[in-house]
Amino acid sequence: MTGGNGGVDQATRMLEAVPDPNVEDDEDAHPSVREQIRERRVARALNLSDRRTVFLVVPVVMLIIVGLGAMLSAGSVISIREFGDHLYYIKRQAVWVGLGLIALTGSARIPYRFYRKYALLIFAVSIAGLVATLVVGDVRGGARRWIEVGPTTIQAAEFAKLATVIVLAAVLAKKDRLLGSLGHFVLPVAAVLGIVAALLLAQPDFGTTLIIVGAAFAVIFASSAPVGFVVGLGGIAAVLGTIGAFSMDYRRARFTGFLDPFADPLGNGHQAVQSLVALGTGGWFGVGLGASRARWSFLPNAHTDFIFAIIGEETGLVGAGLVIVLFAFFAGVGIRIAITAPDMFGRLLAVGIVSWVSFQALINVGGVVAVLPITGVPLPFVSSGGNAMIISLAAVGILVNISRTRVSEPTPS
Repeated sequence: MTGGNGGVDQATRMLEAVPDPNVEDDEDAHPSVREQIRERRVARALNLSDRRTVFLVVPVVMLIIVGLGAMLSAGSVISIREFGDHLYYIKRQAVWVGLGLIALTGSARIPYRFYRKYALLIFAVSIAGLVATLVVGDVRGGARRWIEVGPTTIQAAEFAKLATVIVLAAVLAKKDRLLGSLGHFVLPVAAVLGIVAALLLAQPDFGTTLIIVGAAFAVIFASSAPVGFVVGLGGIAAVLGTIGAFSMDYRRARFTGFLDPFADPLGNGHQAVQSLVALGTGGWFGVGLGASRARWSFLPNAHTDFIFAIIGEETGLVGAGLVIVLFAFFAGVGIRIAITAPDMFGRLLAVGIVSWVSFQALINVGGVVAVLPITGVPLPFVSSGGNAMIISLAAVGILVNISRTRVSEPTPS
């Protein structure tokens, strides 16, 4: 005789025998089976997103730790020379990291679709910041890129990276079915990139312009725009970029130094040569933590643009290789998040963020190892810099939210 639990036991056996979770849509399935399958699918989805969050955040945290360790060494000499405190830069960087982690936590809690709703406003704020930089910005080294605000500085170009990715993702997602029309594709893309590039080149900041354009093309390529349109626009951008690279004397000098840095080791090739010397000194396992020689003013900007050289010198090829592996792992997880994003906007936004961070890391490391011209961009999560750290970690928080959002969650109007 079957007891009162017989129906439940039967349902459980049916559940275990079902290989396809989509059976919950079968009207003929037992209600108990359908409910339990639904719960399993939700739990599986949540566990997957939690694992992705861990896989995304762990390499970022490890890069931050590596950066703080390198900063303790790379920034000590310049800290003593400028402020009389060998811990000045590491203490300041620790504050920025703390604020950045707060930004990551906060942005991870904000539904990513919020940025789609306010994309134009976010972009307008970034443009206002770039304009303000040109009007009241502080001039350093012949460039006007910073706004002094009390004891700190604001670099609007960092916010422009995120804002440009957001607005392009929002526009291309909205016009998803219209991108086959040249007008619907070219006009918004050209307007966004044209305005941002013009304001950045006026500072001038060619390196940030390259990063934003590179991330933008990744977003465009991931959209439903025809490949012919993307290739055509890319060709135009390449021509304009080449003209821009040779339009000013210091950019031509950087390119000349890149082609043969040892031809002028005390001039145009100085940074590249000293960077290669530091990396070569490191060998396989490095000279030891805190034992860098390049930091003693041999290598300019050792704590910012060339901190990867200090890492390579002190920890060798093993330590430098670990940094590259961490960035590659971050990029791989980010791409996976983009592929499984709930909607087109989430996909394009994730692609833009991952491409921006990865492309910037590639440009920085490429310049340090002399396989690319030096552009003066920092290494994400590692180099000294408050604005870059906060904005980059906030962007990671957005990726976390995209990963945790399920398809069934409603889109705000």
